[in-house]
Amino acid sequence: MASQVLVAANRGPLSYVLAEDGSLTARRGGGGLVSGLSAALARQPEALWICAALSDADREAVRRGVAEPGVRMLDIDPGTYDDAYNGIANSVLWFTHHHLYDIPREPVFDARFRRRWDSYTAYNDAFAEALAQEAAEGAAVLVQDYHLALVPGALRALRPDLRIAHFTHTPWASPEFLGMLPDDVRARLLNGMLGADLVGFHTEAWARAFRAGAGAAAAGTKTAVFPLGVDGDDLRALARRPEVDDKLAGLRAEVGDRKTIVRVDRTELSKNILRGLLAYRELLTTHPEWQHRVVHLASAYPSRQDLEVYRAYTASVRELAAEINAEFGTPDWQPVLVSVEDDFARSLAAYRLADVALVNPVRDGMNLVAKEIPVVSEAGCALVLSTGAGAYEELRADALTVNPYDVSRTAEALHEALTMPAPERAERTKRLAAASTALPPSAWFEAQLKALTGR
Repeated sequence: MASQVLVAANRGPLSYVLAEDGSLTARRGGGGLVSGLSAALARQPEALWICAALSDADREAVRRGVAEPGVRMLDIDPGTYDDAYNGIANSVLWFTHHHLYDIPREPVFDARFRRRWDSYTAYNDAFAEALAQEAAEGAAVLVQDYHLALVPGALRALRPDLRIAHFTHTPWASPEFLGMLPDDVRARLLNGMLGADLVGFHTEAWARAFRAGAGAAAAGTKTAVFPLGVDGDDLRALARRPEVDDKLAGLRAEVGDRKTIVRVDRTELSKNILRGLLAYRELLTTHPEWQHRVVHLASAYPSRQDLEVYRAYTASVRELAAEINAEFGTPDWQPVLVSVEDDFARSLAAYRLADVALVNPVRDGMNLVAKEIPVVSEAGCALVLSTGAGAYEELRADALTVNPYDVSRTAEALHEALTMPAPERAERTKRLAAASTALPPSAWFEAQLKALTGR
């Protein structure tokens, strides 16, 4: 049956597990965005989510014809998928949009890049063809993120009757960084995006960068800003589960009555974890009164460990945290409690315990952690926020804002946050929480759908 509303995303709302007896079990995906989109789609008649099969179990489910209502997985050749996802999306487009290149050495657009780009094109074409097959006449299609930047243009060629939106969850590259791409690749990328009727971003800064890079061609495509927020009720309920209480008790035992500076990030290059640790070390040096009186709870979950540069970055985070503990630590005080395990319950416990939240990315599409911690923090928290976070535009009035490269200023902001009077901190937290929950995932999705369809 043809669908009236379709979502296309690399990752779907579920994954499969293959048991030893050969049976397949579907498991729902986690995270606020998946939950919010799932809830929004549940209210849409004949809605369909098209995604890639990410594991051997997913691919086996597709081959057996196993399917969950409202979900279609695409069995894309694993080699093609790896080239598209790791070789282009995560190693080229991510670095381009986040301005992460080590310019004397990168980027290099050679024959291997061209092979991978062909795979990225094939991967996007597979999504476009599936959407064209499944969409009803005049259906609304909402394409998600930089993995699928070519889909709108390819789909427009196949089905000009459709209403197509694309939302980019990352920043958009400045014209200077976009200009690093080979001319034909840059043109293909922009033409793909401009195939959409509506192109969405988290912030006006990223929308402005897109228009600047696309030039006059952008005139035929509407750009709009939809700043994703968090579902406050859902997040608070998750933070009150028994397993989170247990983690909180363990953290309280380690921290004691000391103040806490909390950060929760993947070890993603753009998150700026190393400069955050350097700022904390400078805080302990320039304000020695905080020695023994504060603990930095740093959750840094390994990310993209199949890429060497990410493995090296994760190792550097561990090493710097160990250096700080060796320099300042005593038998009864460990300055940094670093966790490199993907432990959502521990993260929520740290949120509840936070006196200060440190969110200092160099460049970030949104950064929901900046919105989540003020919603969950029990005693209220002061937010130290960099100008590179997408959340900066919404939260800047009630945060202590810093240049992400300025370690000394970040150290001083941490001191200001730790010494902020309790009434001021409580008022700021209240306003931060209100701004953070203004557009939760389901409302965020429906706002895009309304902008696309007019209803």
